Amino acid sequence: MTAEEEQGLATLIVDDHSIFRSGLRADLASDIHVVGEAASVDEAIALVTRLKPRVVLLDVHLPGGSGGGGAEVVTRAAPASPETLFLALSVSDAADDVVRVIRAGARGYITKSSSGADVSDAARRVAEGDAVFSPRLAGFVLDAFGAISGETAQADHELDRLSKREQEVMRLIARGYAYKEVAADLFISIKTVETHVSSVLRKLQLSSRHELTAWALERKLL
Repeated sequence: MTAEEEQGLATLIVDDHSIFRSGLRADLASDIHVVGEAASVDEAIALVTRLKPRVVLLDVHLPGGSGGGGAEVVTRAAPASPETLFLALSVSDAADDVVRVIRAGARGYITKSSSGADVSDAARRVAEGDAVFSPRLAGFVLDAFGAISGETAQADHELDRLSKREQEVMRLIARGYAYKEVAADLFISIKTVETHVSSVLRKLQLSSRHELTAWALERKLL
């Protein structure tokens, strides 16, 4: 077991209310290792870039930046820390807020009515590659990314561009797996994973793994 694993799941809390941050930090499970806190878009981006946490618990309404809130944190911080996964944690249950941050690349969205145990479990599941949503919010995501007429055929056509191995790599990467985790899961080298990812992005005309996740969610491939 590595020192990092012994410490727990490296997690960053991003919320502009200090009382909420303190309360959440105290209520999280012992295996959730809070590596830092941020109160604004700019602070969050700086800390994600420097600390590279595995999971970010992210409010969707934040001051600073260009006014894009949590979604802006995801889009700007993700390229600097590609292994970091974002879980939206907000008082808002508005469809627009949910869809905006998920389109940006967040792996889930839960409300602040969730207990510390629920948030801890959601963070673990996101770290393991799952997409996590509070029950009533899942419908917004299905409506926004659900299949429409002809979408399944489009997805099949696009998948035909990828080899069987590329499709396996694509699904794991889109779920948030690190390259070394994909390599271990598929019994291939990390270099081979990198080669497959480059090929997948080129064939699908995407520029990042976060675009790949959004692409896969839209086609209900995860």
